[in-house]
Amino acid sequence: MLRKFATLAAVVAALSLSGCGYNTLQSQDEQIKGAWSEVVNQYQRRADLVPNLVNTVKGYAAQEREVLEAVVTARSNVAGIKATPELINDPAAFQKFQQAQGQLSGALSRLLLIVENYPNLKSDALFRDLQAQLEGTENRITVARNRYIKSVQDYNTTVRQFPTNLTAMLFKMDVKPNFTVENEAAIAKPPSVDFGKQPAAPGKTSELPADGKTAVVADPAGDLLKKGY
Repeated sequence: MLRKFATLAAVVAALSLSGCGYNTLQSQDEQIKGAWSEVVNQYQRRADLVPNLVNTVKGYAAQEREVLEAVVTARSNVAGIKATPELINDPAAFQKFQQAQGQLSGALSRLLLIVENYPNLKSDALFRDLQAQLEGTENRITVARNRYIKSVQDYNTTVRQFPTNLTAMLFKMDVKPNFTVENEAAIAKPPSVDFGKQPAAPGKTSELPADGKTAVVADPAGDLLKKGY
């Protein structure tokens, strides 16, 4: 009984303070919703570009079936997630959304990488236009995500600060999930450096192998020049 009274007294004291933080919490929550809408809008813009991009690439590189199918599958997974305003209050659903978008980003990166093998595709006007639109959209996604991240940081800080944390508890306002680095584990892993071996210069002979024959190191840049790239 005494504990309940103390809790109630603390809540009343918090509410009696100037503003009690409620209006600030509401304002920051609306900022998050607005920032989230822009994130979803830019992700949708990218998803809308995918079908035309895939069809254009298919016209020149139909044999890259595995890469093309990966893009189509990733886009389908993205479309299957309803990015509703409620999603930003569900950490599990938010993580699933982020993972799906990350898979699409990876699939598109691989698709654009194989384009380097098809000069005719690179020179196609429609493809160049789609590529420019995609690059612009990726930039907009980055800006929108950064704004959302900042909005969530401000809100989460307010939710955890005293005395607004008491107001947040009273109205069941909790911290919200935020975007994270998708390959955080890989980035955190320190690179392995071996100073014991010196790479051979391109096109030069390396040390003699066990069979006594001279091994020649490939020169990728020279090969591309020979092919006319």
